Amino acid sequence: MQSSFDINLADDERVNKAVAVIGPNGAGKTQFIKPLAFLSWFISSSFLNLEPDVKLPYRPHLLNEQALTTFVLRFIVNGEQYKYSLTLKDRQVVSEALYKKTSRLYSFIFVREFVEARSGEVKVNYKQRDFSFSPKKAREIRRNASLLSAAYSFDVPEALAFVKFAQSIRHNVHVYGRFHYDDNALIGSAHDLLDDEDLRKRVVECLSRLDLGMTDVVIRKEKVFAKESGEEQEIAVPYGVHQSEQGRFELRFREESSGTKSAFVLLTSLIPVLVHGGIAVIDELDNDLHPHMLPHLLDLFRYETTNPHNAQIVFSCHTPEILNVLQKHQVYLVEKAALNSESWRLDDVAGLRADDNLYAKYMAGALEAVPNL
Repeated sequence: MQSSFDINLADDERVNKAVAVIGPNGAGKTQFIKPLAFLSWFISSSFLNLEPDVKLPYRPHLLNEQALTTFVLRFIVNGEQYKYSLTLKDRQVVSEALYKKTSRLYSFIFVREFVEARSGEVKVNYKQRDFSFSPKKAREIRRNASLLSAAYSFDVPEALAFVKFAQSIRHNVHVYGRFHYDDNALIGSAHDLLDDEDLRKRVVECLSRLDLGMTDVVIRKEKVFAKESGEEQEIAVPYGVHQSEQGRFELRFREESSGTKSAFVLLTSLIPVLVHGGIAVIDELDNDLHPHMLPHLLDLFRYETTNPHNAQIVFSCHTPEILNVLQKHQVYLVEKAALNSESWRLDDVAGLRADDNLYAKYMAGALEAVPNL
């Protein structure tokens, strides 16, 4: 069934503007979306931002730490379809490859493999096509860095579009899970708004629609003393403006409700993705927010007026009412059995019709992925 959250491709395929990940606590929802955050960093920044002797910041399953970990990401850049493949072991690269879709098949752009001989010597196999990176340099790239990240640093022109794609993925997760809210997040968001008046206006417009009693956001530069150094520094401090017939007052955001703070930080991340294009990867989208707010946030991605570049959002949440908003091909369920997480998309469930009440079936336990209490 066609959905306003669909993006139709030229070859009768479709991708989703919104993808929800639902399941009980501890089922693996964060682990489901975390690879997008890791690949964003690895492709764009691993060559310059990691010391040569440091292992990659990801965590394999604790019962299978020596097993291979493989990531496969299919994406579109400039209207062309690509596939990126990465295999790691012992938190180092085993293989990395980039392919471009030609007709129904994928042709390699580069393939890089580390092959360990019985003697312990490691041989690097490398091949490339239409990718102007020196093969000699490519073989010298260390095993904790992406070839794309390195090629970008060496000004290889073909790497630019792929690194920009990776940089367009904005997220709120790290190797240990979700970035938990603190006042530093408020200050960081305020700095973003201080440098971008259009972003500030868009955030204010969205906040005012969420019935938070706020009519404006004012950012002021204030001087504080750093705890560690004791030196004076200037930071951006956000104030919420509240106005009614009775009068007007300003309130520091740190004194606002948890939901208001969360909405402010969240919108400061979502709106740049909507304006410029990209992917928002949000763990616990409903954190501190009323369930009625979620459809309004997703509507930002639904319509061309607010999402002219077909930006996407991939999110986890504990709000089953989201099943009343999305269709079955836009929802993944996750549950854990015998210490292993399993996931499936709802359109893979046999017998589940497009017009079924997904919310009712989920709440009744018919779709599984609920706490076994």
